[in-house]
Amino acid sequence: MKVLQINSVCGIGSTGRIATDIHNILIENGHESYIAYGRDEARGCDTSIRIGSKFDNYMHVVKTRLFDKHGFGSRKATAEFLNKVEKLNPDIIHLHNIHGYYINIELLFKYLKKANKPVVWTLHDCWAFTGHCAYFDYVGCDKWKTICYSCPQKKGYPSSILLDNSKNNYNKKKEIFTGVKNMTIVTPSNWLAGLVKQSFLEEYPVKVINNGIDLEVFKPTASNFRKKYNLENKFIILGVASVWEHRKGYKYFIELSKKIKKDEVIVMVGLTEKQKNKLPNNIIGITRTNNVRELVEIYSAADVFINPTLEDNFPTTNLEALACGTPVITFNTGGSKESVDENCGFVVQKGNIDELIYTIRKIKGQSKSSYSRQCVEKAKALYNKKDNFKKYLELYFQIKK
Repeated sequence: MKVLQINSVCGIGSTGRIATDIHNILIENGHESYIAYGRDEARGCDTSIRIGSKFDNYMHVVKTRLFDKHGFGSRKATAEFLNKVEKLNPDIIHLHNIHGYYINIELLFKYLKKANKPVVWTLHDCWAFTGHCAYFDYVGCDKWKTICYSCPQKKGYPSSILLDNSKNNYNKKKEIFTGVKNMTIVTPSNWLAGLVKQSFLEEYPVKVINNGIDLEVFKPTASNFRKKYNLENKFIILGVASVWEHRKGYKYFIELSKKIKKDEVIVMVGLTEKQKNKLPNNIIGITRTNNVRELVEIYSAADVFINPTLEDNFPTTNLEALACGTPVITFNTGGSKESVDENCGFVVQKGNIDELIYTIRKIKGQSKSSYSRQCVEKAKALYNKKDNFKKYLELYFQIKK
């Protein structure tokens, strides 16, 4: 079986690593695997195919910023790529993020309908069925259920400085994305699966496959982290994000810092130098790390992991914390709550700082050790990437028949 995956990146970021994890499982099972990508350098796949160039990306960004036509640039780059796909002749085409300034969705789906090959489309956010945004929870918008217009997040990703083309984008996406004869949509969370069934993509079968992590790497790990930062007698409240922005709950850590006790400290990983320099004294800031071992040590050293995200699909940070034996507290947001139960943490009302403090103190009173074993067991039972991503192979065989 020959499988072609298409994603904005290859081997970097959460979606890029998911693509290479699936690639590795395919190779291990004797199949041919290719990953087509549009930005940055490819990692972890020696059969990667670059779509377009940096200049193509730049021009797609310009089209988005000025005219709000994200997904409708990169015509030449996409046409050249589709010629390569014709020659490659894959048995399965697996889409991931087809937003990200690199591919023309109109040409891509025209080809998919003509080629009539089995298609899997893993949605990592909501962009596929909106007229502009990747998420709408934060602003409480439900126009996507009928038709988008006057987008309240025009300046949010994928940002448009001038025009609001959300109504036309919505109508075009509905026309382009519907009518593929053999396409299965995969979502990492039940929450996103529920939204898909309310959208214009409702004609397609939807399957939930949770994201997985490497449990050989993410596991309780001893380190000198506490000693290094002089935290031996402190209760560590941890937050981790690839980019700390309002959507990820940055402000709630600042609010928490005003309410925590002297024997408690906040550690935030993934900050910019500018953010780090503005932190209060009881928050230790650590810039983004590509050193996975260091991240595992921080997760393991923490007493509780806090994820105050305001909109999210199925964050892997929750899974990573659990695998390292650290209980998780998350806001009742999107699919973030799906990986947390009373044995390994708490789900609290979105934006409720008092409830957040209460649950932190509850874990502190019972101690991390009361939760660690259940956290690790849950990660092993449900979030082993080798088990979860093998489900894609099973799906490929089902739709290939």
